Amino acid sequence: MLTQAIPKSPHPSPLPKKEGAGIPYIDLARQHAPLREELLAACAQVIDSGQFILGPQVAAFEEAFARLCGTRHAIGVSNGTDALVLALRALGIGACDEVITAPNSFVASASAIALVGATPVFADVDDDMNLDPLQVAARITPRTRAIMPVHLTGRPADMSAIMHLAQWHKLHVIEDAAQAVLAEHAGRRVGSLGHIGCFSMHPLKTLSACGDAGAITTNDDVLAQRLRTLRNLGLRSREQCEAWSGNCRLDTMQAAMLLVKLRHVEGWTQARRGHAAHYRQALANLDSVRTPADGPHPGDTCAYHTFVIQADRRDELKSFLAAHGIQTAIHYPIPIHLQDAAQPLGYAPGSFPVAERLAQRILSLPIYPELTSEQVDYIAATIRRFYGR
Repeated sequence: MLTQAIPKSPHPSPLPKKEGAGIPYIDLARQHAPLREELLAACAQVIDSGQFILGPQVAAFEEAFARLCGTRHAIGVSNGTDALVLALRALGIGACDEVITAPNSFVASASAIALVGATPVFADVDDDMNLDPLQVAARITPRTRAIMPVHLTGRPADMSAIMHLAQWHKLHVIEDAAQAVLAEHAGRRVGSLGHIGCFSMHPLKTLSACGDAGAITTNDDVLAQRLRTLRNLGLRSREQCEAWSGNCRLDTMQAAMLLVKLRHVEGWTQARRGHAAHYRQALANLDSVRTPADGPHPGDTCAYHTFVIQADRRDELKSFLAAHGIQTAIHYPIPIHLQDAAQPLGYAPGSFPVAERLAQRILSLPIYPELTSEQVDYIAATIRRFYGR
């Protein structure tokens, strides 16, 4: 409970401008600068080979990514949304089926369910922003075919409880791990916990392509072969088509650049975790702000795609930080069930009170690996200044 009495006016006097101001929310150019020559060499190798579609770099990336996630298979695809769509299709989910997911995710989670003709069914989340297993249990009906937990912010959902539910009700589990490369639950990495894991390598992700890319993980040999067919127009061979499908292949050029970045992702993730610990220490004992923990169980680790605080007077704080040169973001201000696209589903304000309350309080602070300790100190000091601390 946030109990500190905070005067609403006047605002605290501005901090003096000093080193640390001018901090962007994300700085992709800064991340890529030291990798420039490696990335260009990887692209040149693809150009020289002329193997632009499903070239050897795709298979090499798939092998390396499966090893990273602790799965038998990884299938490179065009983006994270296509990963979710293909996973649903590979499991035979479509019209008249229901899939339970979170209402506070990016819209792609629910959109993928709708795109295969199934119905997104939302369950409320806990204060950690991930699906509440008790709420999931209450939403299961005879039409439910799958649960799609979202490892939001890179923090693992309570997969132990979710998998127990799924086994009891004979449901599939598709992990939306778009934000969670290298996150771990109960000693295992996300993407290896459900029946299928789906990842995005969008440029803003912790493991990012230089454009759109995605991957699907599974330990099921039959599902893996089905997914490889579905990502490539349903083709068993160039002459034989076994299912209507789209073109969802991972570009060889993107695979080549991802192979470069794979060598650095564990170091980048450790840097993010270090910044998260630094923020927690610097914002400790500040009653107006709640900082995130790693996961629901001891030993869980978060990838910190985002570092999302829950803050009193969130919008005022966001403006105050901007005035002091600190960019922030909100992931996501409008829950999916309140989006125009979701109107036919029949939800209304109040349907998911925890998700709706969080949407009014959440604020994402910069956490990219290239931040300095001095910048984290400056951000935390500016937050404390706003609250008069």
